[in-house]
Amino acid sequence: MKLLLNASTLALVATLSSSPAFAQQNASKVVAASNIDWGYLNPLRGDKSPGAADLWGNRTTDNATGMLVRFKKGFESPPHIHNITYRGIVIEGQMHNDDPAAEKMWMPAGSFWTQPAGENHTTAANGKTNLIYLEIDSGPYLVKPTKEQFDNGDRPLNLHKDNIVWLNDSDLNDINVDGVKSTYVWGSTANLNGSMIKLPAGFKGEISTEASEFRAVVIGGAVNYNSSEQNKVQNLRAGSYVESNGRFTHSLENNSDKPATIYIRTNSKYQVN
Repeated sequence: MKLLLNASTLALVATLSSSPAFAQQNASKVVAASNIDWGYLNPLRGDKSPGAADLWGNRTTDNATGMLVRFKKGFESPPHIHNITYRGIVIEGQMHNDDPAAEKMWMPAGSFWTQPAGENHTTAANGKTNLIYLEIDSGPYLVKPTKEQFDNGDRPLNLHKDNIVWLNDSDLNDINVDGVKSTYVWGSTANLNGSMIKLPAGFKGEISTEASEFRAVVIGGAVNYNSSEQNKVQNLRAGSYVESNGRFTHSLENNSDKPATIYIRTNSKYQVN
């Protein structure tokens, strides 16, 4: 039996096929550090506020979000709390985040910390330029006075880069390339988690994933990046961002003479080949 379509029906099919709902959806997104649009963490304070840029999500709404925040040398906040817990990774400079009475412990690039919701603290920056990646699991991200402090049961963590233990492999992920190292920083291997990988100088390989959420931020060094959805290789320096959804392969090459460090947030294992 033949199915006959008149001209009107064919025109309707063509229109639907070209609509956004039927368009092919990319499984990945790449944001180079050089293309980031900067605003202010607190727009009301203007240039007195740290600079901020959302890499994914929206920090002003009830969403998980990953953002970059940059501080001028000598910045020090007054004591304050946040309504939500956040994680921070130093990308550049020296950062301090602790109880207002604590002596300064400057954390260099590659250091990691957590700031529990409700915990009174100050944040300070001491490098010529200071840049961090800040991540929340829900929003909005708010700054509140110390009089509203509360104990949510969690405790802050300051992990200096020299105290991070790097492994050649782990039960979190499969690493099949000599010289690549990994460290696990938060979460559960069975659920959403965060880890960092260190790609040695000369590395050329792939990160394969089937995760419904895979987000990666270049923390140190730089890599050349490519995938099936890229028209050309992109150079991604510290502060750049990559994400994917579903089965996907990210091709990376480190042509420098220094290791490249990448933070990965995902809800499934990944492989480095």
